[in-house]
Amino acid sequence: MTTKRYKRFTLKRLVQSLVLCNSTWASSPRKNHHVHRAATSSVANSTMKLNRVIAGGTARALAQALLYPVDALRTLAQTRDGRTLADVGVQALLRGCAQTSSFALFTGAIQFGVFGMVNPHYGPLVASACGAAGSCVVSVPQEVIKQRLVTGVYGSFREAASTIWKNEGLFGFYHSWKPTVSRNVPFVVATFTCRDILRSRLKIMKHQPNKKSRSLSSHKVGISTLENLGIGIASALLAAFFTQPIDVIKTRMMTQAASKALPYTSALDCARTVLTTEGWQKLYSGIGQRSVYMCGLWGITFVLEPVLSEYLDS
Repeated sequence: MTTKRYKRFTLKRLVQSLVLCNSTWASSPRKNHHVHRAATSSVANSTMKLNRVIAGGTARALAQALLYPVDALRTLAQTRDGRTLADVGVQALLRGCAQTSSFALFTGAIQFGVFGMVNPHYGPLVASACGAAGSCVVSVPQEVIKQRLVTGVYGSFREAASTIWKNEGLFGFYHSWKPTVSRNVPFVVATFTCRDILRSRLKIMKHQPNKKSRSLSSHKVGISTLENLGIGIASALLAAFFTQPIDVIKTRMMTQAASKALPYTSALDCARTVLTTEGWQKLYSGIGQRSVYMCGLWGITFVLEPVLSEYLDS
């Protein structure tokens, strides 16, 4: 009797063990599957963010290189002694184009990268300000070298970089960084915020019920190339108008070496001198060239960035 009970007990325990093992085996693939899906999703998100950074930087660099001559004309129009192409030569329109435009690759990458990370948490206003401030680490040296090349202070990129490093050190590349940051931050904030608002409004308009079907479209709403171009132009035009006086002061400060006039002691002194000796209109010198440059720059950038991102994602 005892032997039979022992056999039943042993058989019962064996069955329970098999059931337990089977349930564990059956559930473990599901857990592994969920873990695998989470890991795959995380990698995909990281890859997409990296693609946005690469696309933004590439788009900015290509746009800047294409419009470099227009920016050179804007710089000449804003100089203190009113320099023209007759003074610096036609070659000034492309002097340092390749080298300084390569800086834009990192400028755009920082702007789009920081904006993409901060925007979901703090909104476009804070995100664009952070992106603009961060990109100044690269954009200020670029502006210093580019504007001195255009105004004929230096004859080549190598000469400019070596001379500034030898005579002024690292801080020489950040000469007049205050007016540059004061211009870049509000400009990028206005441009990216307007872009975000216009894109959102456009998507909402596209989502509105069709008058015939009275139903919302089920497909994903996208922004066309022409619409991105229009958004970029409108955003940049608005931002350029409000930041033009700061841009003039920045250019004057960076290109003082090209003028024989008494140097400005600060950005505030520059603004005061321009107002008292030349009039407020001078603070809007070069507005036409800058508007063409900025509208083209951000229009092309906002067109290429989503196209390149989509290409990299695929």
